[in-house]
Order: sequence, then C-alpha cells, then structure tokens
Amino acid sequence: MRWPERPRLGAHPIYPFILPMPHPFDRNQRMVRQTQHAHLILASKSPRRRYLLSQAGLRFEVVPSGFDERSVAFTGPDDFVRNLSRFKAEDIAAKMPSSWVIGADTIVFIDGEVLGKPRGRDAARAMLARLSGQTHQVYTGYTICCQSKAQSYTGVVCTDVTFKTLSHDEIEWYVHTDEPFDKAGAYAIQGLGTFLVRRINGSYTNVVGLPVCEVIEHLIKQNVLRISDSSE
Repeated sequence: MRWPERPRLGAHPIYPFILPMPHPFDRNQRMVRQTQHAHLILASKSPRRRYLLSQAGLRFEVVPSGFDERSVAFTGPDDFVRNLSRFKAEDIAAKMPSSWVIGADTIVFIDGEVLGKPRGRDAARAMLARLSGQTHQVYTGYTICCQSKAQSYTGVVCTDVTFKTLSHDEIEWYVHTDEPFDKAGAYAIQGLGTFLVRRINGSYTNVVGLPVCEVIEHLIKQNVLRISDSSE
C-alpha cells in the first residue's frame, strides 16, 4: 500500500495543500455588517474557527485565551463545553472589556467518553477504529460576551456524526496523511477526513468547530451585526 505524500504548502488558511476557493460574494454583498464601533474578538487560535467567521463576512481580532482547560472538571459533555467556552471568553473579556468576545470549545463524545487529540499514530488508529461504523456526538459550547455592557450568553450545539465502516487500509492511509494529529477525535470533516463520514444530523459548522448560524443569530440579536440593506 502506498502512503500519501506529505501535502505541499499552499495558501489555504486551514489546509495549505488545498487551493483556496473564491468567496461567493463580493465584500459589498455581505448579508451581515458590523455596527459602528463593534469590535469583535475570537478567543481561540483555531484556524478552522477563524476561517468560518471570515467566510461569514465578520471582521475580528484573534486573541487566544490562556485559560487552563485542565482546571475544569468533566460533569457531562454539555456542561463541560459550556463552562470551557465561558471561561475562555471571560478570560479575554476581562482584559478587553469594551469588545465583544467569542469563546468556544468543541469535543467528540462517544459511549460516555471524550475523545481528545491523538498524541501519535497508535492513538489515532485506536480512535478511528472506535468511531468506525458508529454514531458519535460533537458538542460545541460557545459564549458571546461584552463586559462593559454586562452582556453574556452561552449556548451548546450538538451534532450526530455517523462514520462509515472503515477498513484497515483506509485507517492506515488516513493516519499517514498526518491530518488527525491536531483534531479532536482524530479526524477533520472539512478536510481529507470527509470520506470517513456517512451522514450527519445537525450543524455541519458545529462539527468543524463553531456553530456559525447560532453565533450570528446572537450577534444580530445584540445589535453587533445587522442585516445589510440591499441598496448599501
């Protein structure tokens, strides 16, 4: 069996071996616009979350939170991602109180266990074998807050993801792409790992790392974003 060559560097913000696709809308045709003086911060270094928000037409600054995730006890997937997203957002909001901060945390959950990022090929193989032919859940907690306005909202979105039954060769091929190693659950639905997924029930962007629909809905509700007038 021939292993895939390592990807060549390119310009794609998430997967550098993929040629960037043009954005379907001109900047003047964006559905949402930020209200004047609304400064947005993404409290995450995730390139996938950054890409999703950019594709939605948002302007924001990336300021990753330094909050120690190990300090939060696991009491269930829903509460866990809810608390982590809130603590991350509040960590940055305390330093930049006039900004609107978006914090998020995503986990892969199956049979009562959280699957984190694999530390090596053996761990990636084990995770993929466990997910093979099964349905698991992807939970993302998201928090949107502005300290100076005393506003904070936290939500959780869950998506069911069903994997195809994977052969030994498929698992070995995917592991040797090196894509699994910085991904919870050892796969990326938006990358080469798209072939692993038979179906999903729920938000696709939630599986990527951020439920964009819900985030934008709340930003509009808080008047951070507004629907663009067709004449603008």
